[in-house]
Amino acid sequence: MSSIIISPELPPNDVVLLRNLADDIQRCEQKPTTSAESPGRNAEQSSSAPGQEAVDGTSNHYISSSRDEQDLGQMRALNDPANEDFEPTIFSDVVMVTHLILYFTTSIPSAIWLYYHFTYLHGIIHSAMQFYYVGTYTLMMHQHIHGGGILRKQSLIRLFDVAFPYITDPLMGHTWNTYYYHHVKHHHVEGNGPDDLSSTIRYQRDNIWHFLHYVGRFYFLIWLDLPLYFLRKDRPTFALKTAFWELSNYAAFLTLFRLNSRPTIFVFLLPLALMRLGLMVGNWGQHALVDADEPDSDYRSSITLIDVPSNRYCYNDGYHTSHHLNPRRHWREHPVHFLVNKETYSAEHALVFHNIDYLEITIRLLLGHYEHLARCLVPIGERQIAMTIEQRAAMLKRCTRRFSEEEIEEKFGTAAKSKAKAK
Repeated sequence: MSSIIISPELPPNDVVLLRNLADDIQRCEQKPTTSAESPGRNAEQSSSAPGQEAVDGTSNHYISSSRDEQDLGQMRALNDPANEDFEPTIFSDVVMVTHLILYFTTSIPSAIWLYYHFTYLHGIIHSAMQFYYVGTYTLMMHQHIHGGGILRKQSLIRLFDVAFPYITDPLMGHTWNTYYYHHVKHHHVEGNGPDDLSSTIRYQRDNIWHFLHYVGRFYFLIWLDLPLYFLRKDRPTFALKTAFWELSNYAAFLTLFRLNSRPTIFVFLLPLALMRLGLMVGNWGQHALVDADEPDSDYRSSITLIDVPSNRYCYNDGYHTSHHLNPRRHWREHPVHFLVNKETYSAEHALVFHNIDYLEITIRLLLGHYEHLARCLVPIGERQIAMTIEQRAAMLKRCTRRFSEEEIEEKFGTAAKSKAKAK
């Protein structure tokens, strides 16, 4: 296989994990040359990643266990504020406070000034600034909605923690509370199953027209679909709250547009249009590759990315499988969880990629660039490691096939209903 690419911009725990997986790949590929098996079994050999430890004649299992224990110790030290190896720059929630200060000293004053004295140049600069912010902001709010806030629980700080999204969310393209109700109370309940409004299973995930339908429905109908979903699930309170917050935000935008249309377009409407597109592009990339045999498995309906944009700048968002397994897991613990449960990920034939983010995965799928995706795959377990690039590409292509209603009933029928009742 192609060399594992370890970017110098990766968070330290990602570097440790990638080197660990590269070590597994090298050891597995060397098996045929150190046994009676045919040396031609694996046609493509992997290169050692920078810093990768050499393999000697000791038992592979012993080396792997020893390496895992060593790497786990290093990862936990990086996450432990009491340890001298603690990495505060990357692995500290202080970074969220820093971002809040940034937004309150740039986005909000800029938006206010646009309403006071509008110029198109300022509007364009403001939009560019917000477009730059929205990815990290959204993943900060992802931590907020799952963790019940991101600041300390003291009275005044808690009040600010609850209040600030009502100010900053619309500036970043989010409508009030919709992210919470759609993502926490709906998406994580359904888990890309047939009742998930953002499910990908009814779409051919490498078809541009299916993708446009997927995005378009969310764009224009989520204000109606989400309340109706909660009514179907016998949750009328959620339905009323979702409709109230979504429609009241639209009413606020309409009022502002009628009072002063030009700044409203740049301050609120353009970020909203970008965010709605971005959320669906991201979700498509996260859930486009679904195993045909067990599509209801979190291991087989979501993926793991070890890349810079998702993990360094967006709070380890690349560990999407880990997040679905435990939505309240702290973002710093995702790499540790993966390494502790590496054998389970391997046994479940989970998909792990590196040097690619969700946006590029979506684009590559729609362009049919399966060989590129296969080269970004980090194979785990002997089954994936033994595959050629062509075999990996074919495997990924099979995972984008649209499910028929008969297949959905067979795979999800009883399980989906019981899961919905349990929630």
